[in-house]
Amino acid sequence: LQWHHSGCYCCGGQVSSRLSSWSGKSVPVTVTVHGVPLSGMSLLAQPPGGQVALGDHLMLSCTVATGTGPLSFSWHRVGSGGLLATGPRLELRYVGDEDSGHYQCQVSNGDSVAESPPLNVTVL
Repeated sequence: LQWHHSGCYCCGGQVSSRLSSWSGKSVPVTVTVHGVPLSGMSLLAQPPGGQVALGDHLMLSCTVATGTGPLSFSWHRVGSGGLLATGPRLELRYVGDEDSGHYQCQVSNGDSVAESPPLNVTVL
């Protein structure tokens, strides 16, 4: 089932025989497809485990196991309060000591909001 399946539906039929014929239509029914709640959030890091050398590159990816879209992603570092980026990936180039911390992805589909478990990033 997809969003575009929302709409007005009715059923029609026709029967005919040598003696008579009949045709009819049901009363219209409106179907509204609501979003499937988001669940199964996870974060993946490259390099794996979130351990990255000072000055290197770190890529975090946010995945959702179930839920209908369109999806909007936002990235936060726990305790910093600010929005770091939007989109399913967060790229940190030239990682510095200040980039250490716990990162989370938040996803919304207009009907529900879900947060990933925090991923600890350690700058070595």
